[in-house]
Formats: sequence, structure tokens, C-alpha cells
Amino acid sequence: MFLLLSLCMCSLLLRGDAQDRAALWRGNDQSGRCQYTFSVASPIEASCPQTGGPEVEGLKARLNLLEVLVSRLTGGNTGGPQAARARAQSELQEALNRAVGERNLLQGEKARLERELEELQHRMEEMQRETQRLRNRPCPPQTPIVPPSPPLQDRGLIKPAGGSSTLSHLINRPNRQGDSSSVRDSAWEYGPPGFQELKAEVTEVPAPDSSEDNTGCGVLVSVAEPITHKKADNIAGKYGVWMQDPEAVSPYGPNMVWRIDTVGSNIRQLFGYEDMEQFSKGFPSKVLLLPELLESTGATLYRGSLYYQRRLSRTLIRYDLSSETVAARRDLPHANFHGQAPYSWGGYTDIDLAVDEQGLWAVYSTNKAKGAIVISQLDPHNLEVKKSWETNIRKNSVANSFIICGKLYTVASYTAPNTTINYMYDTGSSRGKAMAIPFRNKYRYNSMIDYNPTQRKLFAWDNFHIVSYDLRLGRQQAN
Repeated sequence: MFLLLSLCMCSLLLRGDAQDRAALWRGNDQSGRCQYTFSVASPIEASCPQTGGPEVEGLKARLNLLEVLVSRLTGGNTGGPQAARARAQSELQEALNRAVGERNLLQGEKARLERELEELQHRMEEMQRETQRLRNRPCPPQTPIVPPSPPLQDRGLIKPAGGSSTLSHLINRPNRQGDSSSVRDSAWEYGPPGFQELKAEVTEVPAPDSSEDNTGCGVLVSVAEPITHKKADNIAGKYGVWMQDPEAVSPYGPNMVWRIDTVGSNIRQLFGYEDMEQFSKGFPSKVLLLPELLESTGATLYRGSLYYQRRLSRTLIRYDLSSETVAARRDLPHANFHGQAPYSWGGYTDIDLAVDEQGLWAVYSTNKAKGAIVISQLDPHNLEVKKSWETNIRKNSVANSFIICGKLYTVASYTAPNTTINYMYDTGSSRGKAMAIPFRNKYRYNSMIDYNPTQRKLFAWDNFHIVSYDLRLGRQQAN
């Protein structure tokens, strides 16, 4: 009780002391209104604190903390420019690592391709050695006996008649403007041919009996002796193809003769001659440069277009002679190419194009056929395959082939002077049979044989010599 009384007394004393120091003012403000002002002195502080003291500093610290929190919430980086540089360096390092990895992959692929190239070169050397061994070895007796082929000297260069060397033909070719001989056939730069050359055996089988009729479209009965039209004057003419369009169109007439030398790897020149006389003399009236390189001796002419196989591919090209442009191109489905299934003489003759009374044909093979000859009839406009037939004779067992009236004929040997046409396949009946029609390789290296349906002749290229054969056909059998 005494304590409570003491507290009340102290409170009254303090209030009274405060009232002694309190002040009350009354007056008008600037607008004329009456205001009462009451002020009381602080019982604790002698003077007011200065601005910028601890409270202000605390407020600044809290504001800084708030800014940091806001920056973090908005995705900012507290590291500033240094963190940005570190991030950029990290990204550059990742890009460098990716580039190094890709470079390593490319180097590995390059090494693999180099190994494959070495293997191919090694195989080519082995094939060349085998070819040389076969050339040096005498041929086994056959029926008829095949005399040995004449030896080749200086990597395939054959010395022409008259005692002049082959090099003289290359040195003396025209190379100056104004030279009257500059319109003669140009000589190509000679490189290693790299062709595969094998021997084919002659198979004798009974010939079918058939009445002779040179105007019908029956089975082939006989082939006459070759007629020589021209001899090439340099090494570029050892292999080649020569043609006449059986259905020529303007601006070139039916007498126009075309020639392609196929020795080497840069085969692009197509020579045109006004007629057989100019062709025999070697004076071309037209020289065309093909837009795509040509492979081997399988080209043909039909309805104003040159049809040929593009080098190192199964692509067929239709080249329009009048516009001098590519009119169509198409891959021959699944066709072997570049030495996978050539004729026995080699020369990358995997795809052989032909023309007869029924249109445009392709003779080739596929992996599915396992080397057997496949015959396909083609659309001459867009090169689509219309129909195909698979035979039972291997392509590399025959030296060459041609098609007459929808029938495929194969030649047994390309070097034997007296060989045979040993097989016939009729696309009309889808049947094949053996035969033995005598055939003459007069110059003992026949690399191209094609049929011309307008002239009813075979055109051939036999060891630098351009020749033709007259034919005799039997009567067409009534169905």
C-alpha cells in the first residue's frame, strides 16, 4: 500500500513539473484561420538528434539489401561484367571442343578413304600384272585355234605401219591456226588406260536352221566379213564408238557419222562428219563438248539425241544434239557400273546402250542378277525402264553384245580372229538358246559392236580400225 501511494505521488510531481515547462499559443495563420499550438519540452533529450545519424545509415543498408534481393529475383547477376566474360569464355571453349571433335572425325574419314585408295591402287597393280601375264602366255588350243595376240609395247602403244613411231603421230598433230590440217581429228592426251582385259573362251554349239531373208526380222543367220572404213592414227583411237542415227532429225541428216574416242578418263568430245567419205578422210564438220564425262563404249544415237552413261556412275544421260543440252538424266536402277560387271575385254563396259527396230535398250547386270545379263527397254524421252528381262548368261563371259529385232546376241571372244556369236535371248518369248554363228575379229581386239536398224549392219571398233558387217536375217516366225 505504501509503495502504491509513493508511485502516485511521484506521478503527480512529474506532471506538475511538465506543466510548468509546457506552453500554449493561439494565433491566425497566413490564411486568417485561428490555430492553437501546444509544445512540451522533452524530459529526456537536451537537443534533437542530427540528420544522417545511425537511423539514416540503417535505412541505407536496408535499401542496399533490398536492391540486391530485387536484382536476384529479376534474374540479374551479382557478378557484373566479370561473370559475363566468364560465361562467354565458357561458350567459346565449348564451341572449340565441338570444332576439334569434328576435325578429328574428318581426319579419321580421310584416313579411311586413303586406305581404300591404297587398296584400290594395289588391286589395279595386281590386275595389270595379271593382264601382262595373260598377254605373255600363249592361248590354249581351241576350235578354231586362236593365234596369240600381237605383243603390245610401250604401255599399249602400237607402232603403225610404214615404220613411223607412234610418238610421231602425237608430235605431228595440228596445233597452229591457219594450218590446212587443223580440221583433222584432234589427238587426245594419253594417260594409263587402266582397263580390265580378260580372255573369253569360244563355245561351239549347233547353229539353227533358218531360211535366209535380209528384209525380215527373224533370227540372225549369218554375218559377213568386216569392211574397213578407217584406221585411227594415234593411241586415242584404240577403243571407241562410231554411230549413225537410224532416225535422224534436223539439223543433222541420216548420212551424218559420229565418233567418240574412249581411251582415257576425260572423255567429252563428240566428232561429227557429213558423210562416210569425210569420215574416212578424217575431216569432222562438227565437234561437240559433252557437259558430263562419258564412260566406255556403250553410247548410242537415236532420234537426234546421244544416249550415254555418265562416268563413275549408273546415271544415263540423253544429250540433245540440236540444242546441245542435256534433255534428260536418270539412274538405271541397281545397275552395276565402273568395272563391277563389264564385258570380258573390260573397259568399264558395265552398261551398254543399243537401238533396234523396237527402240532403245540397255544391257547390263545387277547384284541381284549376280553378274547375269539384264536387258531393259527404255523410254527414249525420259529414260524410264519400261520392262526388264534377266538372262542366264554371265556378262563377263562374253566379249560384246548387240540387239536386233528385240533379240540379244552375244559374241564369244574379242581377240580370236575366228570366233562365234554364241547365244541369243528373245525378249518376245523370254527364252534364250545357244548358237554358233561365225564372227570375224579381223584386227583381234574388238571393243565395240552395235546394230544400225536402218542400214541393217553391225558397226564395230576393232583395234584402231572402224569396220562394219553386213547381216542376213531369217524370216520372222508367225505367232
